Amino acid sequence: MGHSFKKLALLSLLAATTLRAETVPFNKAIDAALKHSGTMAIAAAEEAHAQAGLQQARHAYIPNAVIGSGLGYSFGFPLTLEGAAPSILNFNTYSMLLNMPQREYIKSARFQWEAASSQTLDRRNQVILDTATAYFQLDLALSKLKVLKQQEDAAHKAEFITTQRVNEGVDSQLELKKSQLNSARARMKIAELQADVDVLRERLSKLTGIGAADFQTETQSLPKFPEVKQETDLASIAIANSPVVKAADQKAQAEDARAKAEHKQWMPTVDFAAQYAMLAKYNNYDEFYKKYERNNASIGLNIRFPIFSASQRDVAAAADADAIKAKKEAENARDQVTEQTLKLQRELAQISAAVDVAKLEYEIANTGVDAAQGRLESGNATARDVENARVDASDRFAAYLDAQLEYQKTQLQLMRATGEIYDWAATKK
Repeated sequence: MGHSFKKLALLSLLAATTLRAETVPFNKAIDAALKHSGTMAIAAAEEAHAQAGLQQARHAYIPNAVIGSGLGYSFGFPLTLEGAAPSILNFNTYSMLLNMPQREYIKSARFQWEAASSQTLDRRNQVILDTATAYFQLDLALSKLKVLKQQEDAAHKAEFITTQRVNEGVDSQLELKKSQLNSARARMKIAELQADVDVLRERLSKLTGIGAADFQTETQSLPKFPEVKQETDLASIAIANSPVVKAADQKAQAEDARAKAEHKQWMPTVDFAAQYAMLAKYNNYDEFYKKYERNNASIGLNIRFPIFSASQRDVAAAADADAIKAKKEAENARDQVTEQTLKLQRELAQISAAVDVAKLEYEIANTGVDAAQGRLESGNATARDVENARVDASDRFAAYLDAQLEYQKTQLQLMRATGEIYDWAATKK
């Protein structure tokens, strides 16, 4: 009775676990990854930092206002405290009116913000690539696991049949060892694949925030890949769409604007300034000045004409070097994207041919199963021959699935290079 109760409890637990398993559609996994990703949070923070830098540069033209007090005791002639007369209350305001270098600094900050936005798009595409790759790998691994379990069943049947034939004196012990080896290989493959499944579920859990034990793929939710023609100039499309190229160009523009700002430090600047101070009577102003006024104010313009600065000349030269470096890095980014895109495009054609070969090999092996079954019925083959043919067909099918996965991974990388992966992933199945 107790043993039966334990069995019932175990079955109930397994059933509950199965019910808790969540089928996660592809789109849901992508959306969850984009919301959960720490990479996206970092990118958003960097973009916000760049935007704040732009606002800071712009706000230099908005007057700053400071109110305070410069209370102090004076003996003899009232001297200044840090450049200002001792006062009960003072108010100061300052802002730029005409500053040509600052205009270039604002341009540089704007390009930096745009570059940060482009980098956010690039990181978004990388998160989609990582999640989609892991999702496809898990979906294929689960499919292969089913095939391997069928292969294990076939190997066990072949081993059972061989054991009977050995007992009857028909087959040798060597044939039995071969059958046992096939069974052991099937178990080993299942153990390896189950480990891969567990690792992939954990990876997707980290990417999406969905529990690893509950992650179950939905094959029907996978979007179709776009057709890739070898004559299409995908490299040009990648250059036009790639966030990496855009970010590199924008960084080069930012450094160029900063270099111009350093060269324009020789130009005159005009600033607005105003000051008010309420002076105290105990500082003896009335004893040293014929006309004492308690409330005092000044308002006007500060005009500066830079004449000479050796250090500024060096700063401008360093900024020119940084601009040249950024420009060359942008050119290198273009070359790398072009080369990578062309390489992936050509690899896709090669892998597509490999998929066709693997498919034909599987179809031939599957036909061999039917042929072995026919020979068995006519008495020209044994049941072990049929099971061995099924094992071979299962191996061919697993190889076909592996070739398909390589094709899918290459296509995902190609879409990331061309900047099309986000629109593809957002496609509703």
